[in-house]
Formats: sequence, structure tokens, C-alpha cells
Amino acid sequence: MNPVVRKLQISFAQHSFVLNQAAAFLHRATASIQHPINGLASANERQYRTMPTHGIGRWKHLLPKEAPKKKKDRLQMKQIRAATDTEYGTLSVKVSGFDMTLVEHYSQYIHNLCNRLGVKVQESYALPTKSTEVMLMQEQGTKMYVDAVLKTHQRVVQLNNLNATLAPIFMDVLLKNQPEGVQLSVKEHTEPDYQARFKARPELEGLMAQMNQ
Repeated sequence: MNPVVRKLQISFAQHSFVLNQAAAFLHRATASIQHPINGLASANERQYRTMPTHGIGRWKHLLPKEAPKKKKDRLQMKQIRAATDTEYGTLSVKVSGFDMTLVEHYSQYIHNLCNRLGVKVQESYALPTKSTEVMLMQEQGTKMYVDAVLKTHQRVVQLNNLNATLAPIFMDVLLKNQPEGVQLSVKEHTEPDYQARFKARPELEGLMAQMNQ
């Protein structure tokens, strides 16, 4: 046989074998896609459309559980310290005025001054705002009408253990830096001063009085 013809026959046989192997592989792959094995879904089907979507995007269950918050205790009056030979007791520095900005800034100035001088500030709080109506009478007649409403804002800085030697210097600094239109008063703290922090509720007090009878 001619060697050239023999080489052509061998190469043709090799190509036929490769083609047969490729066809068998493609047939197996097509069968596996059309008939999934072991529960594998078909590539042409969108199985995620039938899956539930509730719970997607939730993350709070991943956080550690927090302890339940305790209820705030009722505000109670703190102990009033008595004065000694070298120190004052519990003092209330009261600032009041019609301009809330001035009153607030001046009370902050007093608080910062106490911190610089080493004076202990027990509390700093605001008292309920008081409203005052200015009435005017008509020129011809006795009927009166409201001309203006003045609101008095009050702040209290409560001090403890103010040194007697430091008190004159402390008061001198406060008076020299007192803004116009702002009133300043310093007095010993008492129980009525503590009760003044809360708004009066006559209806509630009346009902409680009836219950106690």
C-alpha cells in the first residue's frame, strides 16, 4: 500500500475517534441538563421565584439581646447640708430674667466659674416659666385688654461646701459679670425651693386628697 494513503487512513481514523468522543460527551451533558440527578434543578428553570422572601434584609436578630431597661426611680430630694464654721451649706444661686438667652448663658457662666474655683455643683436645673400679663385700660371706658405677656425664665445652680473665705470673691465676680436685665439671688436651699421645681396640679392634688379621706 502506498505510504501516503496509509497516513491519510490513520489520520482519518484518529479524527473519527475524537469526533465520536466529543459527541458522546455532549450527549451525556444534554441528558444531565434535561434530567437532573440528585435533586439538581435545571439550568433553564428559576427555582428562586418559588422560594419565600420573608426575612430577607432583617438583621436585628443578629444583635446580642439587651437587658431590659429599668424604670427610672421617682425624683427624690437630696439631703440638705448644714453650714459649718468654715463652709456654707447647700446654697441656691438663682438667675431670672425675661431674656432666656441671657439667663441661660449667665447660669452656664456661674457653673463654669464654680468648676474653675473648685466649688462643688450639686445640681443645675430650670424652674417653670412664669407668665405675666400686662393689662391696659382704654382711654374712654373701663374695659381692660392685654397689651403684652412677659415670660420670666429662671435657672438655679445649687452649690455645696462653699468656703467662707472664697464666698466674697465669688460673689464679687458674679456681680461684676451680671448682664443687664438679669436678676441674681443667693440663698440657703430649703424644701419649698425643691417643691418649686414642679408645676402645681390642683386637679390631681384634689383627687389625691379625696382618696386619702
